[in-house]
Amino acid sequence: MRIAEIHTHLLHHDLDAPFESSFSRFDARTACLVEVVCEDGTAGWGECLGPSAPNAAIVKAMRSLLIGENALDTERLWLTLYHQFRDQGQMGLAVTALSGIDVALWDIKGKHFGVPAHVLMGGAFRKRVPAYATGGFRRVSGDRPSYLAEETAGYAAAGFRAVKIKIGYDKDEDIAAIRAVREAIGRDVRLMIDANHGYDAVEAIALGNAVADQDIDWFEEPVVPEDLAGYRDIRSRQPIPVAGGETWYTRWSMRTVMESRSVDILQPDVCGTGGLSESLKIADMAAAFGIRLVPHVWGTGVAVAAALQFLAVLPPVPPRHEPRGPWLEFDQTDNPFRQAVLTVPITQSDGMVAVPEGPGLGITVNRDALDRFKAPQA
Repeated sequence: MRIAEIHTHLLHHDLDAPFESSFSRFDARTACLVEVVCEDGTAGWGECLGPSAPNAAIVKAMRSLLIGENALDTERLWLTLYHQFRDQGQMGLAVTALSGIDVALWDIKGKHFGVPAHVLMGGAFRKRVPAYATGGFRRVSGDRPSYLAEETAGYAAAGFRAVKIKIGYDKDEDIAAIRAVREAIGRDVRLMIDANHGYDAVEAIALGNAVADQDIDWFEEPVVPEDLAGYRDIRSRQPIPVAGGETWYTRWSMRTVMESRSVDILQPDVCGTGGLSESLKIADMAAAFGIRLVPHVWGTGVAVAAALQFLAVLPPVPPRHEPRGPWLEFDQTDNPFRQAVLTVPITQSDGMVAVPEGPGLGITVNRDALDRFKAPQA
């Protein structure tokens, strides 16, 4: 299974209705898919979290270290790439690019042995995963509580048993939005809030206490990821469980977070934190520290498939007769190529998503969609 070539596929779609997180404006959806091709023609697919063109540039820089190597040597290749880039890339783009490559290698490994990646990673604890709908971004116009109530009620009507909305814009505005959403979805649907590090600790503590009666599962990324002391302060001074992790990378960054007890719920992204290889190590560490793990997912169907393979093998922590299972984050915002890149889209039914059972990631990429959404040349 010698590696013959590595390709990146940059996708782009301009949005008719832009939306905002606490610090970003989304005028378009983009993605960087990684295709690793072996000499026998076997192709594996991965995806890189984050900006598409810079990720593609780093993948290209890593290419010479991979051509001619055995694609099944996932651990050795991971360490080779990480060590060669570690002086300038212990986090950020070097790791997100590595993540896309690693996921593609696991896809190849599963195809070579004719089994889903989750079999090679130790076997599935579950074949179906509950999904929560991610949406609730701020629009550029309109009454925010009203349109969020309508949007999230729609997710509940579609079968989702949990929804996550974006906050981190203005504390009082956010409190009104949270209360409007809770009223719209009722108490039977679970609710999460995500500030995308839009607050400082003082605001986050005040907001957490103000909405403590809204039965919120977690308060995600309340402050910037560098501020672990702020995370700990927020955990101790308001009652909502604190979550974070999409912008922390590899086992080494996660170790610092876990040792400092900065979060209740850890959220590594398979396509950002180091791929499936590294996510497995982080999951073992989280179990040892007794910290819940719910992966972050933001991307195309390739990223969703990779996350599902990972979610399948997460052990119940703690083990018991009726274990608490993990959640799949299932983005519901406007992105026409999220599902189009797969010949068989990944969908939810009654709030549940099946883990793909085909070899590797269990998906087939639709090359016509890659052409249709190909990013324009700079």
